[in-house]
Parts: sequence; C-alpha cells; structure tokens
Amino acid sequence: QVQLVESGGGLVQPGGSLRLSCAASGSIGGFNVMAWYRQGGGNQRNLVASISRGGTTTYAESVKGRFIISRDHTENTDTMYLQMNSLKPEDTAVHYCFVKADGRSHWGLGTQVTISS
Repeated sequence: QVQLVESGGGLVQPGGSLRLSCAASGSIGGFNVMAWYRQGGGNQRNLVASISRGGTTTYAESVKGRFIISRDHTENTDTMYLQMNSLKPEDTAVHYCFVKADGRSHWGLGTQVTISS
C-alpha cells in the first residue's frame, strides 16, 4: 500500500524560502512520476512541478526560476523535494504531493504554505 508523508510547510515572509518533502513508500514497481500540486483560495488544484523517474522536470510558468524539484531513492522509499525561493504572497496555498505508482494515482493530505508579512 502506497504511503505518502509530506512535511515542510509553514509561514514565511515574502522573499523567503521553504523546502517541502514528500516521502513515498509501498510501491511494488516504484514511483514513476512524482509531482507537487497546489490549491489556494478555493481555486482548482494546479500543477507546480513534476519529476520523472529519470529526472526530467517540468514547472509551472509562475514558479520557473524560483522553485527546484528533485528526488532521491533509498531502499524502498522515494523522497521528492520542492525548494521554494523568492516566495510571493500568491504562492500561498495547500501544497499536495502526487505520485503515479503501480498504475494508479496517489495524493498526499497536503501541507499549508503561507506567505505573509
């Protein structure tokens, strides 16, 4: 059974940085695509960044040049990171970990990121 454990959200001032983590375990075939989505202010959930098993990355236009997605693999766990720099108030949202594994999609519970002075 796939398990996702997210951490790293919080409150920071504009211009600050945060690092989100998502530890994924429990997949027989490993994790193909891993990604971060976010949902703020009642809006729809949107892709922030994704990374393939081979390391290919994609970013939303709004975060290019500010966020860096990465992942590493140890034993039976893949951990995905999102380094968020130069944060803006519009980055405020619940950020969700997403993975594709064993032919199914899995979501984390979400971690709140709030950018405010």
